[in-house]
Amino acid sequence: MQLTSQSNLTKQTKKITNVNSALAAATCALLGSASVVQAEESVWEMDTALLYYGETDRVTAVEGVFSAKKDFGDEHVFSGKLVLDTLTGASATGAVSQPNAQTFTRPSGKGQYEINGGDVPLDDTFKDTRLQLEAQWTQPLWDDMRGSAGVHFSKEYDYLSVAVNGSLARDFNQKNTTISAGVSLAFDTIDPEGGRPVAFSEMVVNQGQFANDQAYQVAFDATRQKDSDDKNTIDLMFGVTQVINRRMLMQFNYGYSTSDGYHTDPFKVLSIVNDQGVTQSLVHEDRPTERTRHSFYWQTKYALDSGVADISYRYATDDWDINSHTIDSRLRFNISDNTYIQPHFRYYQQGAAEFYQPFLMEGSMLPTFASADYRLGEMTAYTVGLKYGMKMPSGNEWAFRLEYYQQDPKNAGFDEPGVLQQLDLYPSVKAVIAQISYSF
Repeated sequence: MQLTSQSNLTKQTKKITNVNSALAAATCALLGSASVVQAEESVWEMDTALLYYGETDRVTAVEGVFSAKKDFGDEHVFSGKLVLDTLTGASATGAVSQPNAQTFTRPSGKGQYEINGGDVPLDDTFKDTRLQLEAQWTQPLWDDMRGSAGVHFSKEYDYLSVAVNGSLARDFNQKNTTISAGVSLAFDTIDPEGGRPVAFSEMVVNQGQFANDQAYQVAFDATRQKDSDDKNTIDLMFGVTQVINRRMLMQFNYGYSTSDGYHTDPFKVLSIVNDQGVTQSLVHEDRPTERTRHSFYWQTKYALDSGVADISYRYATDDWDINSHTIDSRLRFNISDNTYIQPHFRYYQQGAAEFYQPFLMEGSMLPTFASADYRLGEMTAYTVGLKYGMKMPSGNEWAFRLEYYQQDPKNAGFDEPGVLQQLDLYPSVKAVIAQISYSF
């Protein structure tokens, strides 16, 4: 179990990847059932995990997972998952640092907070709880063909996601080759606290310029759309899994995703600065209402005499002009018949979205779309860690994982006027990841 995306561990990113997770679950269910042949019903297989993710001075997440799987005979397999996580801490607003203190209005419009000069503008009220439920059913359909169908439900304070998925897999070449295809449909509803900001509307800050609280509230409401919005996503996945020899297995996947609807992060803003780099105002971001993504994935597993080597590469691209590369590797060493260690290294690199801008210049025409969200900017990230597992005499298994994660945003070629040259506009994000899991 892991958080949906370590490189984008934020609430909005987790929402986006819910569909991909559901489709991946369907594909894994199909491929996993290829080696399961049981004439009688099996017992329930249970997995539990507790994960802690803590960024330095930013977001902290705690996630609990419970999953269960059972073969009811003849490869009729049910699997289910329950996930509960909480996120607290401080989230980057998108505004740039300034030499002097800055005052911001909270997204709800109720209250303000101040950021000291030189500090990264962070909203320390970031808090959310998410409940996620998944169910999957897999069974043979006819000779060498299997089908899988599932549902996904995820609820947060201001976000609801419902998804369904289905997939097919067929074996060839004496079950040494498997081809698969899957589809997932997701329907999301977004209803942020305080309402959805009007695109590029100016943040209203009550610093004594309003006659009373009612006048301030009228000004704030003018920057908000009170009704909720939605986003629909279609994911397609096509894969080939090939047994190379008695030790090696390879998998190739192509993924296609298209989404339509509300993609804007209602909690992100942009700074409008003058030619000296001094912030003159803050405006709410706006993103395109459509997004199409393509991904290409390759994975190889190789059985060693004393363990398993696992390495994968993913290339992803989309019409927002975000191109990314991910290399993920794990090497399991069996210390004894009942214990093992597994080093892990992951490297991620992405380019900036075409509408990403760290700030806007005063007097310039507003762009059609713009966001200063560093998750859409150029960056590199890496994860390094170690997992230790041990099997008990009962057959149950404990595992412990400890990792370090660092994300390094970069300047994608923007000139920094005046005082911005003396400020760190692209600070690194560092985090510790710890997990304990128990399978029985």
